[in-house]
Amino acid sequence: MQYLPEGRPVLTVSTLGAPGEGLGTVLGWLAANGVAGVELRLAPGQIAAPAMTRQDRARLRSEVADAGVAITGLASYIRVADPAPDELVVGALEAALILAADLGAPTVRVFPGAPTEPADYRQVPRTTAARHEVNALAARRLTAVGRLAEELDVFPALETHDSHPRGRDIADILGRVEGRVGAVWDLMHPWRVGESLEDTWNILAPWLTNGLGSVQVKDAGLPESRTPVPIGSGTLPVGGFARLLKDRGYTGLLCLEWEKAWHPDAVRLDAALESTKAWFLRHWPDRGAALEQQAGSPDQQPVSAQDTVVETP
Repeated sequence: MQYLPEGRPVLTVSTLGAPGEGLGTVLGWLAANGVAGVELRLAPGQIAAPAMTRQDRARLRSEVADAGVAITGLASYIRVADPAPDELVVGALEAALILAADLGAPTVRVFPGAPTEPADYRQVPRTTAARHEVNALAARRLTAVGRLAEELDVFPALETHDSHPRGRDIADILGRVEGRVGAVWDLMHPWRVGESLEDTWNILAPWLTNGLGSVQVKDAGLPESRTPVPIGSGTLPVGGFARLLKDRGYTGLLCLEWEKAWHPDAVRLDAALESTKAWFLRHWPDRGAALEQQAGSPDQQPVSAQDTVVETP
């Protein structure tokens, strides 16, 4: 898979938003909304599962490609700072990297997942072990898969989440890793604990813009409710987020992480896609729409950026 950035991010969607739905249904929703990327949730019983046979992997890859969609990543639940034995965590990550390679996905999302003491949702939790030890453990495991990742051309990407919600927390791990690795910036988590959008970007930019990183958009009525709501109707700074990404020239993956699996009352993914696509096009118009707007405004500069192209083998 190869991304050719031409002025705007690649919009992709996580299957976290489609619990219990079959692949055909998800692909149909993507096609209806003009979305050509999907992030597959990696867990038992999901469209992408750890125990898939090689035949199942080939079939899944073919079906997605035939629909004109790229598998932009696997969303695993591997916790690289978990106190479990190294062989279990590293072994699980190696298996996930191999599965991703078989499916043509460029990255595997992982969580920090260190044990923490109870904390308010708006606070960075304190890890039960010394944070420098936790960070060293996570970095050692990410380094351990470096050679295999290079051979496969598939790499882990660490998300702002759980024990490490801020960009600075993730950078404290990634800065210790030997080898290529990416970051996943979940809009909600750094913001809910007080890290500004600008700070998160400035800290994580080396791992967001190296071809292995991605950002996640979502919205909710925080702090009262975490249930997903249409993009732009909640309290998350989705407008500022888009403006920052545009100002910084970000052209990587932008994933809708619609958490319906955790919040069954949320609307269906196809409805969520409508608001997400509208939000996306407000900030990154289609080239045709931009040209029409330019034609009606003679003082505007010509539009030079083309749509992002996604190629799949």
